[in-house]
Amino acid sequence: MRCLGRALVRDDSLMGDLLLTGATGFVGQELLVRLLERGDRHVHALVRAEDDEAAAARLPRHARLSAWPADIERAGLGLDGRRADALAERVSTVIHCAASVSFSLGLDESRRVNVDGTRRMAELAERCARRGGGLERFSYVSTAYVAGAHNGAFGEDDLDVGQDFRNPYERSKFEAERLLRERAAALPLQVLRPSIVVGDSRTGWTSSFNVLYPPLRAFARGAVPALPARRRSPVDVVPVDYVADAADRLAREGPDGTFHLVAGRNATTVGRLMELASRRFQRPAPPVFPPRLYRRLVHPLLLPRLSRARRDGLRRMEVYFPYFSMRVRFADRRHPPAPPVERYFERVLDFAEHARWGRRPVERPPAAGVVPLSA
Repeated sequence: MRCLGRALVRDDSLMGDLLLTGATGFVGQELLVRLLERGDRHVHALVRAEDDEAAAARLPRHARLSAWPADIERAGLGLDGRRADALAERVSTVIHCAASVSFSLGLDESRRVNVDGTRRMAELAERCARRGGGLERFSYVSTAYVAGAHNGAFGEDDLDVGQDFRNPYERSKFEAERLLRERAAALPLQVLRPSIVVGDSRTGWTSSFNVLYPPLRAFARGAVPALPARRRSPVDVVPVDYVADAADRLAREGPDGTFHLVAGRNATTVGRLMELASRRFQRPAPPVFPPRLYRRLVHPLLLPRLSRARRDGLRRMEVYFPYFSMRVRFADRRHPPAPPVERYFERVLDFAEHARWGRRPVERPPAAGVVPLSA
């Protein structure tokens, strides 16, 4: 199926190549596996590298995969005009998955990657539309947390609802979505918004130990002296296989629009997550305080009583604490929600402990029904 302008032509033989960014990242590499195994289109991956050889070394070998050295932070993506035109003439679907997911970067740094990088990818997509046989789709992997600190329901069509943001990551992803909406008339735009992404629901495998993992690791060690949270706050968690499967299917089949890749109605709560962790690690849950009370009273009293190592660990964790006092619930009208985290929680933690919470590299296991890329 191909989109020439806005008209759909149902002839797979007319479909052009596919361009992917973020193929070396957590979600991106899972998506790459599916694009190669489940389709027959050639995939071009933009990879941060100095030259062709270095770019190829960062990806698995596959007959339908080409690595292109590029950088979304550089003008023109670091591609000269000849190479950009060569891509534009072959590519009809663009999936932009590359991003900085750090909560600790400054706003300017986050914008350079997440906003300016997205603008450059949109410009390349528009070049594909002009030079090739037409652009079928520009699929952008955003985040459900463009909702920021919004209180209440947040729908797929919502974006600017007057929300504040917990960190530069959220704000920069919001600004990137706003930029794309302004260019939507020239792009067949699809926006995918996953929530908190954890390991594979079947194997627990992950290469990204953030958001939920540091507090859980600290919980396992008895190193969470207090938690600023609301027990009833929703915690929306999705496994990476759910996100990659959805991104693969939606990028291939459409339609355009915004899709929440969330647990939605199946989201757990802070209280339930604490129960699961207490049972798993056989430890009592830490005391829970309202966030404002924690900041004003508990934190200042707590820090002097901790060792330097535990103080440093607590400060590193605190960047994630706001996600345990949220009041937002994500709509899941356009895409089926992810299964409840309770169904795969133990597998996620089994893998985390096996990998020593990211300190021991563990090779990605083959996904069910997916041939390893080295085959």
